[in-house]
Amino acid sequence: MNERIIELTEINPKDFFGTQNSTIEQLKRYFPKIKIVARGSKLKIYGESDILDEFEIRFERLVKYFDRYNKLDENSIERILTSTGNEEKTVSKKNAKDILVHGVNGKMIKPQTENQRKMVVEMAKNDMLFAVGPAGTGKTYTAVALAVKALKEKEVRRIILTRPAVESGENLGFLPGDLKEKLDPYMQPLYDALRDMIPHERLESHLEKGVIQIAPLAFMRGRTLDNAFVILDEAQNTTHNQMKMFLTRMGMHAKFIITGDPGQIDLPRKQVSGLKESLLALKDINGIAQVYLDDKDVVRHRLVRKIITAYKSIETE
Repeated sequence: MNERIIELTEINPKDFFGTQNSTIEQLKRYFPKIKIVARGSKLKIYGESDILDEFEIRFERLVKYFDRYNKLDENSIERILTSTGNEEKTVSKKNAKDILVHGVNGKMIKPQTENQRKMVVEMAKNDMLFAVGPAGTGKTYTAVALAVKALKEKEVRRIILTRPAVESGENLGFLPGDLKEKLDPYMQPLYDALRDMIPHERLESHLEKGVIQIAPLAFMRGRTLDNAFVILDEAQNTTHNQMKMFLTRMGMHAKFIITGDPGQIDLPRKQVSGLKESLLALKDINGIAQVYLDDKDVVRHRLVRKIITAYKSIETE
């Protein structure tokens, strides 16, 4: 009797194997001539060589399905185990319309509004995109989804997310902890979006290996960002020099998205926003697109749209 060992990497075995090892039990029913033993992230299989070969092919399809959709249920397992493989491709194409990524627990992440869809279209045609609009319009979330999609589809090798560490009425120096602990609160919206889209174990692995990097804008100086999907968030708080520095980091096979809200500038009063300057200076350059989101794109609580409208009326008086 032959023995083989299959190991799951960057996948939580509890999620993949299911409650009370339901996935394993289903595999045992489909492969009655194979002995299957699950221990942690490892699977030991015993049986005849040709049957083990078939098992590994089917198991790899299950792993790819889980990698894409972040979930496995009884119906999808049954379909994958009994299919020739072509059916899965047909199903994937049919379900792929408008979906950017399948997030944690199979959550379908796709653009919710017309301008978010415009972001997706423009990013497909251009290497640099400015997405500008008020809070709650989903510009950062859509940008992160586009980055995760590009990484999953191997269009880029890494994701780099950055923001200027500018205080909005609070002092960075008084926050407790080391530099990373001081900066993490500024990066929290980016972490939140990633946690929606990438399972915990894989996200931690990507962060540890540098496949995903989250850093303040100052850390971009001197770098050339090749084969990367790079997002500059809260760009309204960049200075002229910071924005110029960031935009010139662009390397070969890179995609850049710059997001910001010109209505929420936290720079000193006499400081000109680098975002406002760049929108004017770069508007006619081929390969750079600009998408403007507004209160109709707000995807938060219904009151947020009304709040934005109310503030707009007093700020223009």
